[in-house]
Amino acid sequence: MRMLYSGYQAWNDMLAPARFGAQVALGMRDKLGPMADWAMPRRMFALMDVFQGARVTHKRPPYAITSVRSGNADVAVREEIVLDLPFGDLLHFVKDEVDTAQPRVLVVAPMSGHFSTLLRSTVETLLRDHDVYITDWKNARDVPLAAGRFGFEDYVDYIIRFFQTMGPGAHLLSVCQPCVPALAAVAVMAEDKDPATPKSMTLMGGPIDTRVAPTVVNDLANDKPIDWFEKNLISIVPFRYAGRGREVYPGFVQLSAFMAMNMERHGSQHRELYQLLADGKTVEADKIKSFYEEYFAVLDMTKEFYLETVDLVFQRTLLAKGELMHRGRPVNPGAIRKTALLTVEGEKDDVCAVGQTAAAHALCTGLRPHLKRHHLQPGVGHYGVFSGSKWEKQVYPQVRNMILSMN
Repeated sequence: MRMLYSGYQAWNDMLAPARFGAQVALGMRDKLGPMADWAMPRRMFALMDVFQGARVTHKRPPYAITSVRSGNADVAVREEIVLDLPFGDLLHFVKDEVDTAQPRVLVVAPMSGHFSTLLRSTVETLLRDHDVYITDWKNARDVPLAAGRFGFEDYVDYIIRFFQTMGPGAHLLSVCQPCVPALAAVAVMAEDKDPATPKSMTLMGGPIDTRVAPTVVNDLANDKPIDWFEKNLISIVPFRYAGRGREVYPGFVQLSAFMAMNMERHGSQHRELYQLLADGKTVEADKIKSFYEEYFAVLDMTKEFYLETVDLVFQRTLLAKGELMHRGRPVNPGAIRKTALLTVEGEKDDVCAVGQTAAAHALCTGLRPHLKRHHLQPGVGHYGVFSGSKWEKQVYPQVRNMILSMN
């Protein structure tokens, strides 16, 4: 499996001329005039559009948040890198036209095969009432070997460093996989009496204790010993990239696993996309295309971060057992006494089942009852917890109220 990446790259190189040809042909569509709307050309162009769009990319898509409704006005939004670290940036969505200071929130994004732009709609909603920052993770294949390793403990350190850069009084919102390192980071900061310890932490759909109602994802993580994952899923970045020689869990492998879990649905979506394009329904087709442009943009994880996450979080569940260590010291969530906790779960979540995130409450023994809240959102799966209409109308008000109560 070490040479899997090179084989994947060779396959992509082989398909590149065909994809380029499809792109050139699509560029000529407007030159056909009325003929482009005939049934046969529309079907031909629809087929080429689906073909050239069904490709894996390895660069972060733009967040594309240029303005947001804040208060009674539309205000411009610009991106600013506050701290540039080898494996991730602290990215700030700046709203210059807002006169009143708003609560500062750090969105801790997953490092699980996709870029942080997967939380674009989460950020956009938060921006209405908050000053938003995000952990903007970099693709490991673009990070030179000279930058060193990046493991689970490094992820925790990055969160702490980001909060220290933001300064006292900020809040944390974590989505999915990073809920464990996020809780660990707050515990370490609380025990150290770090003035930058966040005022509140919102954990959404995260695997705090995967022993609770195990899902297919949990079963897959526990089905094999950790050395199987290293032998079968780790590959080496090819020479052409800045991270040449780095051992990684490739994003395209993670994507393949996600696709395999819902292959029928993805096939159906692409058949629908073809039909919408063939019928000239471009607005409806663009919604599907936008989703897959994001979904097919993958990020490679370092070998050490991937294997340590599988081992510590999914196989041995060390945080839930009170056995997680950070830099040689025990991680003690009971040390958290002033950071309010909100956990959010989706009723139909098949990635992090109901109860896995709520387990954080039992760990945070130092928090008084009025500083703990839990929200179970009916009718949503994993992505519905942080994206879509129910996130905006039902989940987000819970998050906003928690932050306001602690600001």
